[in-house]
Amino acid sequence: MVEFAALTYGLLASVILSAAKRNHKLRQPHPPLLLYMGYLLCGLSAGAAIALGYMVVRTIFGG
Repeated sequence: MVEFAALTYGLLASVILSAAKRNHKLRQPHPPLLLYMGYLLCGLSAGAAIALGYMVVRTIFGG
C-alpha cells in the first residue's frame, strides 16, 4: 500500500511540476486545476512532514 501511495505521489508531483515549468517557459497562466492540484500536493507534503516528524519525536522520547 505504501508503494502505491509513493508511486502516485511521485507521478502527481512530476506531472504538476513539469506542467508548471512548461507554462512558465511559455509565459502562459496556469489553469485553475493545475493550481488546485499544486496546493493539494503542497498540503500532502506538509501533512506527511508533520506526521513523520511526530513519529520521530515520539520514537526518540518513547512516548
